Amino acid sequence: MLVGYARASTLDQKASIEGQVRELKALNCERVFAEQVSSVDVMAREQLAAALDFIREGDTLVVTKLDRLARSTAHLMELIKVIEGKKAALHILDLNIDTGKATGRMMLTVVSAIAQFEREIMLERQREGIERARREGKYKGRPSEIDPAAIKQLMDEGKGATAISKELGIARSSVYRVVKELSDTAF
Repeated sequence: MLVGYARASTLDQKASIEGQVRELKALNCERVFAEQVSSVDVMAREQLAAALDFIREGDTLVVTKLDRLARSTAHLMELIKVIEGKKAALHILDLNIDTGKATGRMMLTVVSAIAQFEREIMLERQREGIERARREGKYKGRPSEIDPAAIKQLMDEGKGATAISKELGIARSSVYRVVKELSDTAF
């Protein structure tokens, strides 16, 4: 049996998940599990857990892309261990990799390592860019600490959340959060 799994990171990626589901159904996946959740929060991926629980010996879990399934090589290897433990296989459509074959298992490991390397390089470049922008004074980042007493004092002076956020260089939502915390502790 072919079992599909589709995932989009955010709710605004509705077209992405719909496209994945369409593609999986067109391949005759008898059951498709789909969810909109970040890959970072592995514990919240209930439909992935359900798909892994559902597959049986001889089944193939089908995903459209590797990044829809796993975030890192280590995570992918954990998933492969579960899938192979059930005597099932994994098929990644865009890479045409099928772990039901020895070559597919080897290729998956190599491709996964390359994907993780690319992600780590991208994050490293991002950190370097932020650091360069900081040195040039173009990137401030968020304040290291928010002072509730300063917010309370400005509120007592009659200033609104927007004015407080501008004066302290913090997000307006941070002002509201501190105000809520202050009102919760007042009683």
